[in-house]
Amino acid sequence: MTRWWLLRHAPVPCPHGRIHGRLDVACDTSEDEVFQSLARALPVNPVLVESGLIRCRQTAGALEAAGLLLPPPMIEPDLAEQDFGRWQGRSWMDLEAAKDPDLAAFWANPAEATPPGGESFAAMVERVRAALEQITAAQAGRDILAVVHAGTVRAALAVALGITPEQALRFAVKPLSLTRLDSTASGWRIETVNAQPYA
Repeated sequence: MTRWWLLRHAPVPCPHGRIHGRLDVACDTSEDEVFQSLARALPVNPVLVESGLIRCRQTAGALEAAGLLLPPPMIEPDLAEQDFGRWQGRSWMDLEAAKDPDLAAFWANPAEATPPGGESFAAMVERVRAALEQITAAQAGRDILAVVHAGTVRAALAVALGITPEQALRFAVKPLSLTRLDSTASGWRIETVNAQPYA
């Protein structure tokens, strides 16, 4: 059995609700007690996988500072957040106010529609599927801590549950929440979703 511990990165301070997507923005790792609780809940010396964005590196660094023994990370860009193209750095309210011509089509089918210059969530699911399969095969029988993004967790749940991208978008994935998926001989098993062991 290969155990995936999917941890969404720490919150990104953004009072204006901007779309971050693939932007390399920093996160807030000041909640020491939260990281200490997470460090106690996570396995020691797992395979560490990060998307390559700084908010994931900072989150893993805060876990190390809280006492969790971690190896150097494996960087897997296919586990990065959805690419929102030219919408990145803007807020949904700004796009509405600007009457962006692509916005109506996106809201009509947010799982399949492609933001201008970006990728659809459905396409993201397929790249996450490939990464999960490749890493699971290479690290069979290990604990894998993946410090990733909300979209990555939803995509992984789509893969594990065999549900549509549209259905997977219904999952809430809070900052610093844990989702645990086990890859077994008979398929995926869901242990927990959006758990907050420090709450």
